[in-house]
Amino acid sequence: MDRIKVTVGVCGGIAAYKAVEVVRQLQDAGLDPHVVMTDSAQRFVTPLTFAAISGHKVISTLWSETAGSGPTDTPQPDGTPQPIEHIAEAQNTHALIVVPATADTLARFAHGLADDFLTTMYLATTAPVIVAPAMNVVMWNHPATQANLATLRQRGVRIVEPGSGYLACGMTGSGRLAEVPTIVAAALEAIAAAAPAAADLTGETVLITAGGTREAIDPVRFLGNRSSGRMGYALAAAAQQRGARVILISAPTALTPPPNCEVIPVTSAAEMRAAVLAQLPCASILIMAAAVSDFTPRHPAAQKIKRTGTLLLELEPTEDILHEAIAHRPPGTLIIGFAAETDSAGLLTLAHAKLERKGADAIVANDVSAPGQGFDSDRNAGTFITRDHQVEIPATTKLAMAHRILDETITLKRHQPVSAHR
Repeated sequence: MDRIKVTVGVCGGIAAYKAVEVVRQLQDAGLDPHVVMTDSAQRFVTPLTFAAISGHKVISTLWSETAGSGPTDTPQPDGTPQPIEHIAEAQNTHALIVVPATADTLARFAHGLADDFLTTMYLATTAPVIVAPAMNVVMWNHPATQANLATLRQRGVRIVEPGSGYLACGMTGSGRLAEVPTIVAAALEAIAAAAPAAADLTGETVLITAGGTREAIDPVRFLGNRSSGRMGYALAAAAQQRGARVILISAPTALTPPPNCEVIPVTSAAEMRAAVLAQLPCASILIMAAAVSDFTPRHPAAQKIKRTGTLLLELEPTEDILHEAIAHRPPGTLIIGFAAETDSAGLLTLAHAKLERKGADAIVANDVSAPGQGFDSDRNAGTFITRDHQVEIPATTKLAMAHRILDETITLKRHQPVSAHR
């Protein structure tokens, strides 16, 4: 299958070098990025760099090398006129991703100015537009910049907000380019939202758990874990995009739930267990992506514990939600578990053992200790394991990995014995 074409617009700013990594990660996600550069961008990174990474010619001017008598004078091999390049680029891309987006480019977009290839293409495309601003903190906070951003938001442009920190100008504050995985994830979400839904989960009810549970020590303290909930939320978004009814049981996270999902908030492992068992009868697929605590304090304190010396906590195991769900599932319901491990060498052995011990239909094994993926990251990698085979999912964005997991889940569903369907 041909890769989906996207266009990366690179503007002039010190963060331009990070656009190289954006291109690479878009490729990792299965996309085909082409690059458009402004004149100023070429003072920070050469077009040759992007051409070498993307494998495509970099567009840096409105004018072709043969300009002079018109863009359509030299016919194509089939005899038809050459298309006007910025129009062709605008019409056959699936997204325009501008990184870094400077204050000048944002202003030109907002006011409809078109005096170079990038700004002309912006006006000519109907594809989703994603901009990742980067600039000095004072420029970012200036009323003109904020007004331009508001205008772009109203027109449907997706803004990947910059972070805060030390800036190249020596100041500290907002204006630092967002992390590359965050930019790539925003692009993938915009593309998925704009694309016609695959609809291969229409009629299915997908129950998903996400986030990390919290086990109370006292009214203000808890035992928890580093799960951000991103993998579970990505699965919910992907399943919803593919036509499923999605029920998301979510432990505490800082994330906004995907639109059109039914969300059931929980805090502890016990609450998650109750919610899963209550919703299980209506689910045709259960995906247990939450990081559920294995232990909980036996006797949580009724009042805040004072610091008076050494404290010993007596812990007891929590209920095994995955095992119970498998024991109580309706006929035909697929159950997919996760095995988050820190032992990379023994990852697959541990995952296979969990698959047999629990009786799940599949286990997604992932190494959460790997740098740049797993907990606290927009990227992940793993192995989808069944009793008959295993499929490697290389490092990619969590949304892309979610779709890969659903691809394999749908394959399992289609190969179920007829008697297993409800």
